[in-house]
Amino acid sequence: MRRPWVGGNWKMNGLRADHEALLAGLQPLAQMTAVDLAVVPPAPYLAEISAQLAGSSLRVLAQTVSGHAAGAYTGEWSAAMLQDCGVAGALVGHSERRQYQHEGDAVVAAQFRALREAGLQPVLCVGETLAEREAGETLAVVSRQLLAVLESQGPEAFDHAVLAYEPVWAIGTGLTATPEQAQAVHASLRAVVAVFDASRAEALRIAYGGSVKAANAAGLFAMPDIDGALVGGASLDANEFLAICAAAQARVTG
Repeated sequence: MRRPWVGGNWKMNGLRADHEALLAGLQPLAQMTAVDLAVVPPAPYLAEISAQLAGSSLRVLAQTVSGHAAGAYTGEWSAAMLQDCGVAGALVGHSERRQYQHEGDAVVAAQFRALREAGLQPVLCVGETLAEREAGETLAVVSRQLLAVLESQGPEAFDHAVLAYEPVWAIGTGLTATPEQAQAVHASLRAVVAVFDASRAEALRIAYGGSVKAANAAGLFAMPDIDGALVGGASLDANEFLAICAAAQARVTG
């Protein structure tokens, strides 16, 4: 069985005091040893939260990274800078970055490569809009987003990465793909990787994101190809996030 992965994406929320209170409430996560756990704080707090969590099982990821190693890119930060701050990896291709910062597949692939070359963990986000789903284009869209990395960097690029399926229509809307809808997409994504390398496809962890909460986590994690979650708003509530992580732990321990 693949080891579950759960990350909490705080997005642009909370100040220092809010983060300190949230992390204090997440101390029981130390007992959940069957799950890989991460928090994804806003950029200004990455170094201090990384220092605070050093030696714990809770890893710190960034919400994005530059695909460039250095240079005149005001407002950006490199993978080497993240590594220097104790950060373990970063999200790439999140729908909000694709929408608001217009980061296309080529940019996302460059970000993914930069993280790998720095020895950090990429979490590649893929997902379709409501219009694309209603047009029957879900699999074409998520496959294209995945192939942008897979074809340029090979299946071995995913050895230490996580793939996250986040249907755009279910992010922050209160809507959630049913376990069966999510499972169908996850299975299709795994099949895309299997064309390149069946064993790596089987080992790849594919997390679901899109209004995941305590009430629906267990049903999602019961699906054979859903290996965890990238949690948005619910990760800002310690009790909700703990319950989601406990559901992932139960997938392994029963």
